[in-house]
Amino acid sequence: MNKAIYIALSGAVLRQLHMDVISQNLANADTIGYKKGKISFNDYLIPQDLVSSELDLKAMSFHSPMITDFSDGNLIKTGNAFDIAIDGKGFIALEGNYFTRRGDFKKDKEGFLITYNGIKVLGEKGPIKLPEGKIEISPTGSVSVNKVQVDVIKIIDFQQPANLTKTGESMFHTNEQGTKAKAEIKQGFLETSNVNIIREMIKMIHTMRDYETYQKAIHTFDEATGKINNEVGRL
Repeated sequence: MNKAIYIALSGAVLRQLHMDVISQNLANADTIGYKKGKISFNDYLIPQDLVSSELDLKAMSFHSPMITDFSDGNLIKTGNAFDIAIDGKGFIALEGNYFTRRGDFKKDKEGFLITYNGIKVLGEKGPIKLPEGKIEISPTGSVSVNKVQVDVIKIIDFQQPANLTKTGESMFHTNEQGTKAKAEIKQGFLETSNVNIIREMIKMIHTMRDYETYQKAIHTFDEATGKINNEVGRL
């Protein structure tokens, strides 16, 4: 097969991967605390001895693993006492070495403070259990019910957030200990997704155009190869 087809094919495959990442970002544009994914592309040269023609070295594309963009989303006011947002760096610690920036919490039947999907929120004493009464959360993360302190929400920061493993729309996992974050907690607020819909749509359009270009190139190379094979066959 013509080596040029492999080169064009590598570009088409990577543009498809890029499209998948963009689609995932757009699908979660309204997901609280979602951090968008990114994928980077690089080129490498094919050694001359692997290229059948005497043309210059050819370049194929490859991608690095998908990375997460941890830039902040906007803070929106909800007025819900169980909603919190982190103003600054850090993640809310959850049971099972999970971490999140998504703060739309609730109280389960046993009185524990839990995430939207039922994972317990950790404080300095362990899972936070709330008695009945009015909940107040201070900027330092101190949780009080009826003016009596119950615990302090555990906010952890990591030197290398890129090492966190994404396990869901807004959740991450790691066995690293991390350090206590210096962020401020805002009760009655939530952090929105950091996806910019307009920018993602522009990326999608450019990616689709690139993909179509690679497809046309593959078709052209394939036709050229077919003609050469047919002409050689007649000789």
